Amino acid sequence: MVSGGMACIKYLTFLFNLIFAITGIVFIAVGTVILVVYSGYNNFMDSWFFVAPVLMIVVGAVVFIVSFFGCCGAVKENHCMIITFSVLLLLIFALELGAGISGYMMRGKVQDMVESRMNTTMESYMTNDDIHRSWDIMQHDLQCCGMISSNDWSRFGFVDNIVPNSCCREVPKGSECDLNSIYIYENGCMHNLQQAIEHNALILGGVGIGIAIIQLIGVIFACCLARSIRREYETVETAAH
Repeated sequence: MVSGGMACIKYLTFLFNLIFAITGIVFIAVGTVILVVYSGYNNFMDSWFFVAPVLMIVVGAVVFIVSFFGCCGAVKENHCMIITFSVLLLLIFALELGAGISGYMMRGKVQDMVESRMNTTMESYMTNDDIHRSWDIMQHDLQCCGMISSNDWSRFGFVDNIVPNSCCREVPKGSECDLNSIYIYENGCMHNLQQAIEHNALILGGVGIGIAIIQLIGVIFACCLARSIRREYETVETAAH
């Protein structure tokens, strides 16, 4: 049975593990939400973008499971479980820190990715139903029209100032969205989508690194507790002899 200051470390370790379990659930939820929300934008993003939310779900599940070892080890004062918890948490810490830094560094590639994808997909708007749907979802959600401006659509099969109906907030029954409509979205989609992706990447990267640092503090507490438990065992064994 640990005593004194180590008893405080024991309860702090247990508390940190409860927090880790909650962060694991949050990671799973956020990763799932990102996959669902951006599923309609898959034609504008490279496959690497969707690796991040999948990684978040995996890390969240692992964190939740590892937290169980930490809680049990702290309550039962089991040296082996606490050491296992510390090693696994260190591995997760390295993974989260690396993912957070990588996510931040990848922000520089967003503009090129979005520009390249939009140029390619606009050409297929009239012939590909999947791309047609993706553009309509994006223009409606981000309240934008075209790549740089609504005039871009004139290069891809739209004539007489007509643009996709998703370019307008409102389209009167029996008519179409055109460049002279008072309801037309004036901003291009490339800037809006780039800003949305970079903003979310910055938030996710910051949260990942922040949680990783908190986990490192938890590892330090766990190591202190494991050392205290080991000393208690050695003291008991010495007294027994």
